[in-house]
Amino acid sequence: MRHEALIYHAKPVPGKIKVVPTKKYATQRDLALAYSPGVAEPCLEIEKNPEDAYRYTAKGNLVAVISNGTAVLGLGDIGPLASKPVMEGKGLLFKIFADIDVFDIEIDTKDIDAFVETVKNIAPTFGGINLEDIKAPEAFEIERRLKEELDIPVMHDDQHGTAIISSAALLNALELVDKKIEDVRIVVSGAGAAAISCTRLYKSFGAKTKNIVMLDSKGVIQNSRGNLTSQKKEFATERDITTLDEAMENADVFIGLSMADIVTPEMLKSMAKDPIVFAMANPNPEIAYNIAIDARDDIIMATGRSDHPNQVNNVLGFPFIFRGALDVRATSINEPMKKAAVLALAKLAKEPVPEQVNIAYGETKLIFGKEYIIPKPFDPRLISEVPPAVAKAAMESGVATYPIKDWEKYKEELMQRLGSDNKLVRLIHRRAKSDPKKIIFAEADHLDVLKAAQIVLEEGIGIPILLGNKNIILELKEEIGFDEEVVIIDPKTDEEEDRRAHYAKKYWKKSRRKGKTLLEATKWMRERNYFAAMMVNEGEADALITGYSRSYPTVLKPMLELIGMAKGVSRVAATNLMMTERGPMFLSDTSININPTARELAVIAKMTSRTVQLFGMEPIMAMMSYSNFGSSGHETSEKVAQAVSYLHKYYPDLVVDGELQMDFALNSEMLSENFPFSKLAGKKVNTLVFPNLDAANISYKMLKELNKAESIGPILMGMNKAVHVLQLGAKVDEMVNMAAVAVVDAQQKENMELA
Repeated sequence: MRHEALIYHAKPVPGKIKVVPTKKYATQRDLALAYSPGVAEPCLEIEKNPEDAYRYTAKGNLVAVISNGTAVLGLGDIGPLASKPVMEGKGLLFKIFADIDVFDIEIDTKDIDAFVETVKNIAPTFGGINLEDIKAPEAFEIERRLKEELDIPVMHDDQHGTAIISSAALLNALELVDKKIEDVRIVVSGAGAAAISCTRLYKSFGAKTKNIVMLDSKGVIQNSRGNLTSQKKEFATERDITTLDEAMENADVFIGLSMADIVTPEMLKSMAKDPIVFAMANPNPEIAYNIAIDARDDIIMATGRSDHPNQVNNVLGFPFIFRGALDVRATSINEPMKKAAVLALAKLAKEPVPEQVNIAYGETKLIFGKEYIIPKPFDPRLISEVPPAVAKAAMESGVATYPIKDWEKYKEELMQRLGSDNKLVRLIHRRAKSDPKKIIFAEADHLDVLKAAQIVLEEGIGIPILLGNKNIILELKEEIGFDEEVVIIDPKTDEEEDRRAHYAKKYWKKSRRKGKTLLEATKWMRERNYFAAMMVNEGEADALITGYSRSYPTVLKPMLELIGMAKGVSRVAATNLMMTERGPMFLSDTSININPTARELAVIAKMTSRTVQLFGMEPIMAMMSYSNFGSSGHETSEKVAQAVSYLHKYYPDLVVDGELQMDFALNSEMLSENFPFSKLAGKKVNTLVFPNLDAANISYKMLKELNKAESIGPILMGMNKAVHVLQLGAKVDEMVNMAAVAVVDAQQKENMELA
């Protein structure tokens, strides 16, 4: 992981974020407008009216992520420069979850006055300030002063992010166990910025100071102790207790923001009925999830980890809170706005979960309960629910300077911001990790293939089986630091003679009436793709990816011959999932059918729709041509029209139409204005079915190279087993993504067999 992390941050260019132009700059006229002399005009307008900075510059969507590196999560005081990768990472999260641009600012001072003065001096550049990884108690004073002295939103996420997410979880947990927040006894382990902020927010929802016991590294914080900070004094108790063991007795709630493994099963057993335990120390909680669940069957448990239910993850909060604050040009992020975010998150967890989220987390049906008290980070509804709640609270509390009038339009605009995101890739990986499968890498004696297999194993996506020259694989493993034990098979060696013979007999029995002899079958079993296909057929592996070093038709042949098509399927096809700026797009058929008939096109479209649904999306399909709805009578466009007619007749619920030119398919306004009768009018197309292989293959490769759109595929559709053939020379990340798709495919096929 260390080597991979360093490569990730260094290649292909150093760092994780960059600045990109938002205006045309191709001509001399463009440059004259962008800079001198044209730039003088907006400057003069802003001089007259400073609010026009939001109209003419990026200020309104720009947040500064600022740190001095004194309290970097898990690393401590590593200094401002060493904290820069973390701040860039925070910027990346702002962008992908809420489409907010970020400059990260690392300030080389521990002096409060100098820090505050620096931020104040650069504040005019930004629409908001996110303070990050600053140690307590300085963090409290820095945030307090900046909030008082600046007229833009300021939030120290380490304090308030955890407070907001855990408050939502706490309210829902208390509802489940039918306890009132004003009555429950709360133990807080930790007295840093996050712990203080969490406890203050719980109090704002009704928790009583007399019912709260807070501990720091010296034990229970009591009034009798000297040298307490003002923040600790706020939560000092009069109770005659000194240890965590004593504090936990008969407690209803435990909030952990301290260190790993300080809570024992015996402590949990001493708690009251239906205990609520939020063990949020990272990376390891105050008590391991499994140990806690074993200790109490009536427990509601949350951690900061993604591999257990109820992850308290700040990414549920800060992107959407700043999104709402920026969109109404709030002068601050105040208590009503934070509480609005809490209530929006709590409410969202109680609503029906979109199938896309169930699929991503490998769940049959997520439903509000002990193991689902807060939304999942990949829930697409977060951006349409939390920012409006925050924006409304800003307006009602008097800190909004640009109120929203049309809330439905605002929600639509928020959802559109997801179009530039690549969340689907993470969703696919998440689903694969929920139930990893054995996956064959048939060309593992190639360096990039082996790298992909290493990532698949380390990420928990699947369990690799490596095929190829064993000596080469072992040498390459040592070269890239791939130390984990994995199965390595060389189909050509004497070690595999018995297995080859077994496979050959099976293959021969299936193909002997098609001219194959047993001798030929035995010979073919020395070829890795034939051998790999038989491994999948025999249940020795669940999935297979191949094709890195051989032409697509050459590799596809043994897959069709040995594995074959799924029951009821008359034709296989391939689709590519392209991660574009407008969102995920499926393109079919990109690899197999050269010139399909109208009926075959309809079959390809139907198969593609099922694949789109597999990824939790509703297929909105355009059948592509060079003509629009009969504008040409050529046989090529007629073929597409016939396919659409067939789909409309036999699958009336499928949202598909055509034939359509590309610009009309992708421009919803053009389509609605010119063809209001179309099934696609007013809808955002996410699936394109092309009339032939030339058009589909050229289009996806052009998108990939010109627009740098990430490609997942070709995804084989209609096969009996989870086998997928890569494009020649596929990149490492493409192979990893295809491995995740293959695992998801295997999961789906297994579920169908069990149904």
